[in-house]
Amino acid sequence: MAFQAGQRSAPRPVPGDPEVQAYLQDCATLLEAVSFPSVVLDHRWDVVLANAAFASLFRGVGPHPTAMPGDNFLRFVLFHPDASTVLGEHESRWCLPMLANFAAAVERQGHDHGLQAIRRDIAQDPIMEAAYRHGLPHWIRTVGEQALAHDGAVRPLLHPDPRWGATDCRIVDETPGVLKDLGYTRITLVLREAPRPARPSRRAGRPRRTAAHLSVVAAPEV
Repeated sequence: MAFQAGQRSAPRPVPGDPEVQAYLQDCATLLEAVSFPSVVLDHRWDVVLANAAFASLFRGVGPHPTAMPGDNFLRFVLFHPDASTVLGEHESRWCLPMLANFAAAVERQGHDHGLQAIRRDIAQDPIMEAAYRHGLPHWIRTVGEQALAHDGAVRPLLHPDPRWGATDCRIVDETPGVLKDLGYTRITLVLREAPRPARPSRRAGRPRRTAAHLSVVAAPEV
């Protein structure tokens, strides 16, 4: 699926059910009417639909063979070297919560080939594998139920549009029954009107990473 700023996405095909496909087409129209970044994901975090605001948020990220935000959002968060340029406090506020949700999905659907492929990629990164196997369980115990909650979570963003800049977004789950029955989730990133002060980057002066890595596993501010 093409993913360019300003380009309206087309729904991924649903074999054998034209009514569902027509419903998804209407969902695409609805998403495009929303001014905030809004996306429909399947159980593997593959992007089914995304609006132009979602594409615009990630317009500055470079190409990646497997981790583009318009293809699979989990892979983008975990593996794209540019993820931290858009997702503020990337490790503690985005990576760890999504790793927690991924671990829960593996427990429910460990046989799924797409989830297995992501698990293999995690295993190939020694730092991320250590975080997943050892640091993540400790973080979940520390944070509690909030570790798996995404609806209502407030997370920092670094929007490429200077009108927003360094700000926060609230993640709002807007999944209607039909999408839920398909195994899909719709989330909207509601941007805060008041920009947040930019925090000094701990990576300032370091060369750009060639792969996404977790360097620390610590409990986030909640």
